[in-house]
Amino acid sequence: MILVLQKEVTEEQKSHIRNVLRGEGYLIREMSDGGRLLIGAIGKPGHDLDFFERLPGVASVTPISTSFKLASREMHPKDTEVHVGDVVIGGERIVVIAGPCAVESREQALTIGREVRKYGAVLFRGGAFKPRTSPYAFQGLGEEGLKILAEVRDELGLGVVTEITSPAQADMMMKYVDVVQVGARNMQNFELLKCVGRMGKPVLLKRGLSATIEEWLMSAEYVLSEGNDHVVLCERGIRTFEPYTRNTLDLSAIPVIKNLTHLPVIIDPSHATGMREKVSPMARAAIAAGADGLMIEVHHDPDRALSDGPQSLYPKQFGQLMRNIYVIAPVVGKQVDFGYLDKAKAVKLMSAARGGGDRRAAFLGELGTFSHRACTQYFGSEVRAMPMSSFRQIFDAVKGGEVDFGVVPLENSLTGSIHENYDLLLEYDLRIIGEITLRIMHHLIARPGGKIETIKRVFSHPQVFEQCRQFLEQHQGWELVSAKDTATAVKRIKEGGLVSDAAIAGKQAATIHEMEVIQEGIETNPRNYTRFVVIATAELKNGPRRKSSLIYSTGNRPGALYETLKVFAERGINLVKLESRPIHGKPWEYIFYVDLEADIESPSYKTVLDELGKRTDYLRILGSY
Repeated sequence: MILVLQKEVTEEQKSHIRNVLRGEGYLIREMSDGGRLLIGAIGKPGHDLDFFERLPGVASVTPISTSFKLASREMHPKDTEVHVGDVVIGGERIVVIAGPCAVESREQALTIGREVRKYGAVLFRGGAFKPRTSPYAFQGLGEEGLKILAEVRDELGLGVVTEITSPAQADMMMKYVDVVQVGARNMQNFELLKCVGRMGKPVLLKRGLSATIEEWLMSAEYVLSEGNDHVVLCERGIRTFEPYTRNTLDLSAIPVIKNLTHLPVIIDPSHATGMREKVSPMARAAIAAGADGLMIEVHHDPDRALSDGPQSLYPKQFGQLMRNIYVIAPVVGKQVDFGYLDKAKAVKLMSAARGGGDRRAAFLGELGTFSHRACTQYFGSEVRAMPMSSFRQIFDAVKGGEVDFGVVPLENSLTGSIHENYDLLLEYDLRIIGEITLRIMHHLIARPGGKIETIKRVFSHPQVFEQCRQFLEQHQGWELVSAKDTATAVKRIKEGGLVSDAAIAGKQAATIHEMEVIQEGIETNPRNYTRFVVIATAELKNGPRRKSSLIYSTGNRPGALYETLKVFAERGINLVKLESRPIHGKPWEYIFYVDLEADIESPSYKTVLDELGKRTDYLRILGSY
């Protein structure tokens, strides 16, 4: 059952409630939901619900209807995020775990580790103990394999995931690995589940060969009941009568799991399909269906792999898959962050160099705006988000050291460039150190219990009204009221208290202000994306550098721009953006903003910069990131 406590509950009353529950033999969990204090109690009731509802400080009591109590979203309404070092599974960044089926040698593991890290994997998988159908098949290197995994982590900075097959291996797992995997064949090995629950390390729980979703969640319950809340579910296909794949990948499990439980879910398309050519299509589909991550088998020489070579991707295939899901992820509100590990390390080094303390990033508007979401998606929980009232204030705060970073939009796929910020980049001596692209989805938001039939007035930013024009034309009687940003619009309907008021904003604003989305995706054009950049006074040390942005001007002569573009073309450098802007104070003179796919500041491109310098009147590197 779930006890909702009164807002004015005292510490003495909470202590009494806990003592009563423990005295009745309940396992309890304390949590909060939208500002409410909750206590979840698991056990056999000795009294009816009225007894607990009469306890001082209790507002209401609700029974938990599912058999998997601790895993249930009733018990824990908010999504759980599982932390593995700097990596967060279940957040807004897609987590990709990659590596060979089995650790075969030190050279093999490090070779594959370098490849998958280069292409964006953030955790490394590899089996040291391999339960195989045949007793004559390769069973793994045992503790020697665990030592190799630990070396991969130490050298490459990748947290390591491996399978435990017996409680007797627990001490070794505690010593060497970061995430303990319970394989499909052991999903209902209850003594093993209790063991990994007591270990306290993050657990990756694979679905059994023929397990129902409820049986799978009941297995997770075993781990959770031992006090280990760090559980990640992994769908890896179930056994059916279909012979054309090794297993049948149950992608429908993703939305079902997301509805039933708060635990994150990842997909293993390698074991599900058993065929290399099927892995990437199923991985792409899994991200589109809402998975929090992927587990992919990769091998640099799969024809000679000692285990599961036919389903392992070559490194370059894995790299192409990562590029594909980078494009897909924003459609479902997530990101693939190619600089995830490097960025986290760089922010830590920055904190250490400055004597510790929070790093701060400025964004435009209130908490819950799309700029706020871009900030949290880019940095996760590593940096504290700071709201600002104008773009210039953000630039001033970064320049003056009030904040460490600024997050500003540069262009929208429908409305084009945000020229104010391009001009500010020219004016201020700051650097671009990163970028992120968000899909902009607008939702109609009202107070809890609100209905579209009762709405009379709608708040939002004027630009948002334009982007939702087709939907609003269906409701001609609504009064449209301008707000400075979308989050402020939601805040106003909350403070106003009228069920006839609504706002148009993102889902995050509704969550922050405890409002309800009553209609999703009301923007006229779903291909609405905004590119944000992150600015700072200096580059991140050892941060990712796959792209560069430049500003330059040329003389007013025929072919001047062509000569600069020729420098890039002759060296095979791909330009992804070229835009001209008028130079303030110099009528009819222009400056060019260029984005290109190269680390233009690396030594290998020195000749490019030299040639470009000869063909321009003014040249400045905004950043490599």
